[in-house]
Amino acid sequence: MGSSTPLVKPASTSRQSTTSSISSPQNRSWWARSWTLAFIIALGATGGTLTWLQPETHSLDYAVCSANRTIYTVDSDLPNVQCILVHDTLISDTGDLEDITLRWQNRWWSEIPLLAGVIHLPWPFNFFESSLRVINIQLGSIVVPGLTDAHAHMLQYGSKMNLNLENCTSVDEVLSYLKAYVTSHPDILGDPARWIEGMGWDQNKWPGAQYPHADDFDREPLLRGRRISLARIDVHASWVSNRVLQLMAPLPEEDIDGGLIIRDEHGKPTGIFVDNAMDLIPSPPFSEARAMEYFTRATSDALAVGLTSVHDAFSVPEEIQFYKKLSETQKIPLRLYLMGSVNSDEYWGSQIPRLIQHGFGGRLTVRSVKLFADGALGSFGAALLEPYSDNPSTSGIMRVRPEALAKLIMEFSTDGWQVNIHCIGDRANHVVLDIYEDMLANTSFSINVLRPRIEHAQILTPDDIKRTGKLGVIPSVQPTHATSDMWYAEDRLGPKRIKGAYAYRTLLNASPTRVLPLGSDFPVEGINPLLGFYAAVSRLSVTGDSPHGPGGWYPSERLTRAEALKGMTLDVAYASFSEDILGSLSIGKKADFVVLDRDIMTVPIDDILSAKVTATIIDGEVVYGNL
Repeated sequence: MGSSTPLVKPASTSRQSTTSSISSPQNRSWWARSWTLAFIIALGATGGTLTWLQPETHSLDYAVCSANRTIYTVDSDLPNVQCILVHDTLISDTGDLEDITLRWQNRWWSEIPLLAGVIHLPWPFNFFESSLRVINIQLGSIVVPGLTDAHAHMLQYGSKMNLNLENCTSVDEVLSYLKAYVTSHPDILGDPARWIEGMGWDQNKWPGAQYPHADDFDREPLLRGRRISLARIDVHASWVSNRVLQLMAPLPEEDIDGGLIIRDEHGKPTGIFVDNAMDLIPSPPFSEARAMEYFTRATSDALAVGLTSVHDAFSVPEEIQFYKKLSETQKIPLRLYLMGSVNSDEYWGSQIPRLIQHGFGGRLTVRSVKLFADGALGSFGAALLEPYSDNPSTSGIMRVRPEALAKLIMEFSTDGWQVNIHCIGDRANHVVLDIYEDMLANTSFSINVLRPRIEHAQILTPDDIKRTGKLGVIPSVQPTHATSDMWYAEDRLGPKRIKGAYAYRTLLNASPTRVLPLGSDFPVEGINPLLGFYAAVSRLSVTGDSPHGPGGWYPSERLTRAEALKGMTLDVAYASFSEDILGSLSIGKKADFVVLDRDIMTVPIDDILSAKVTATIIDGEVVYGNL
């Protein structure tokens, strides 16, 4: 992918050059300097009698350089640089190669003259020539800060990849997938009591766009009588088998507060449970072995697409303990910012630990909580101020009563937790903004200390968009939700409300700090952050289309490429209180960065998704690909 060389200036045209080895001159020179320093110290300490000391053991310094200055720092002082200098886990310098090489040499050699006076050796005392290892990225490639997903679900991703139903276009296709899954898993095939759990179905993609039924599973003899629970693509509805309904009996005759049990014309449950009603569904107990399997798959896929940090937007206590234990026994592969969550209207902050840069490498943080105001648009659970345009019988679901939500927000804020609230519909967003407006007016809270977030901020009235900025509430959005929902969202909301939906440009313009963190909500959407980057700047599907044609869906809400990159790096760092150490390639920050094989900041829009990650680096170490 690149080259390693001790030259002062990078090769200007060559795409290939030799890679340094342990025996290369530049590596030998480091150990030579370390040995020299040990030698000088030994002589000075013993009055000329040699005592052997161990050389310094910290990692080598190296510079990553781009001949075309395509290192995008997301640092407003130096947006583009030729080189970044990595020392141990940090960015220790940025700028032109000639300048950083000179500064690096001066810093290193400046330590030794103090000793030279002690042992009266002539200066400079150069046993070996000093050189800096320089890695030149290939022409056409770029370097960007490590990418962060502001809203995702790690273990759910691993689970979904185990049985992924998102490409199914009918109930029959789901049944075929399930039959093939059972057949290919002898342990499940031979044990009807084993649970079959999957995710990804979406009735909006099926003929008639109707919810499925528990009886559908019984049409396939291999599935009849089995325990099947399948989450909808948005994870706000589940479809279960008749065997599971039997295990759940007797079910409440009334709907669950904040949830919905879908019933037929005779009042019999159909096997579809929405939002809080999903809590009625039994499931296998938490398993560390299964969690490890899912986590391994999720981290492997995340690193391969350039993610160095993930904000996990729903971590129950068992999962947090799993991550805590793992981080204390090994260096977890990437940085995790967990939002603790417990389904209760009573304060539950004592059920989760407060952890800041915890474990080996300090990669685990738990300082925020996740609350839910409503459901999702695709399952008619988003709480709207007026009924759905395509289903006037409902205005959606508030999962928590406003007064209970206000109490929780106050208690968590008082206890020092960042509060992140799921809000999709305009009613949910309005209720939460009312709560914050009242709380901030009547208390001495600092908005910069709280940094409250609205997760999704998907549908708002124009006045409430302005209020997010006025109050300083951070909208955390997912650009691929816009391009996934655009095919039905306007039918569901109507031509007036759609103007305040997925309004990323308007939300960014309303923010006094110009902060708009971007995420994906994977596994609801794809894990590749370039999908979100592309959706944010194009408002197009991956095939280059939209309901408004190739110009994009409501193109006035597009972000610039610089804004989108900042939204996936520095803005997400701010939204997790880590802007001092993450989010840009600035001196003193963590050496987290990604090398891409093409310049997503300048290539044609339709070429963005062809970009590939050639290296992912965390704490200065290559964790995917090669430098």
